[in-house]
Amino acid sequence: MNFKDKNVLITGISGFVGSYLAERLVNEGSNVYGLLRRRADGVTPVNMQNHELDGKVTPLTGNLKDITSIANAIDTAEPDYIFHLAAQSFVPQSFDNPADTEQNNAMGTSNLLEAMRIKDSDARMIFAGSSEEYGLVISSQQQYERVIKQYGTIFPDLKEGQTTELPIAETNPLRPMSPYAVSKVYGDFLTRNYYHSYDIDTVVSRAFNHEGAGRGKMFVTSVVTNQVMQLKMGLTDKITIGNVNAFRDWTHVNDIVDGYLTLATKANKGDVYNQGSMRTNSILTYILLSLKESGENINSISTFNGDKKVDDPAEMNNDEYCGVSFAKTKVDSMMLNNELEYNIEDKGIIVNTDNGDVKVEFNPARFRPAEVPILFSNTKKIQKLGVEIKHSVDDIIRDQLNYYIKKENQ
Repeated sequence: MNFKDKNVLITGISGFVGSYLAERLVNEGSNVYGLLRRRADGVTPVNMQNHELDGKVTPLTGNLKDITSIANAIDTAEPDYIFHLAAQSFVPQSFDNPADTEQNNAMGTSNLLEAMRIKDSDARMIFAGSSEEYGLVISSQQQYERVIKQYGTIFPDLKEGQTTELPIAETNPLRPMSPYAVSKVYGDFLTRNYYHSYDIDTVVSRAFNHEGAGRGKMFVTSVVTNQVMQLKMGLTDKITIGNVNAFRDWTHVNDIVDGYLTLATKANKGDVYNQGSMRTNSILTYILLSLKESGENINSISTFNGDKKVDDPAEMNNDEYCGVSFAKTKVDSMMLNNELEYNIEDKGIIVNTDNGDVKVEFNPARFRPAEVPILFSNTKKIQKLGVEIKHSVDDIIRDQLNYYIKKENQ
């Protein structure tokens, strides 16, 4: 990959991933331009400050809702590559305000593509899709039966004789479960349509959950690690969380940045590529490993009522699941095998450690109206382009805990 002296335009440069990508491109010798909304206070956004981007990138005032400002940005940057990362990306907020999410994500993408078409831009545009597009993924016959009981039907249905759709390949059905996910499906299809209809050079990335230092405070990995660090500092006496049964495919943000740069230089036009770690772990595991990384030795867990006790819950194994071997905890294996599940009625979990008990309290307000039960990527397609995952879940947690040592970040 050679980005030296290349012109790069990043929408969402002030966001979590955008700032990591911009720093990497600056170090590669690129001329980096970033589309930024006008701020009344004139202060550089926090993520850009954290990555020391002041004076190293060229900020362009604009808004994805305003196609004229996008056209002006393209004229100024004359980009070789456009990374379209800007979005309203917090799923719960999309339930609260779906219209705003649609305007930012769907119409914003439409405006960018249309500006590229009108300006005859020959840039390669990489669209930041999402694993949330896959939504309701079937992991077992038992889960399928629960889904049918809950929703009455699913579409598209399982193929005849099929009992699992894991790990998730690019060809999996799309069953978005939130307004955010629907907006990303729209952008995904429109991005590819502009290639087929107008020969605009586009590539779709469907990235699974990517985390690291500076991840927004409202996202679950930050919710967990922030509270664990506060616990360590004596600033709180419990952890408050939503659904601990949800499984996610967590990847370090720097591995995702590597993937974006690879897609920019090696991907096929008009194609779709998953980005992920090809592993899946529960939110409960993220809590346990965060406590462990903070110095706690975990002996057992049980509900507030003393039920569902598991000894050595954070014990690691590399057993196969759906034909893939990856690092997971004992509780992960039990949940994946339908041997363990926690619900709101349990009220919470007591984690017994050598230093005493830690309360993990369930907050009903943090449960989504419609939950994606499991995300687990099949990344063989992007691996063929040379992309490798270099970081473990422990690496992600360590970076986040270190970030929250700084009190102003909490």
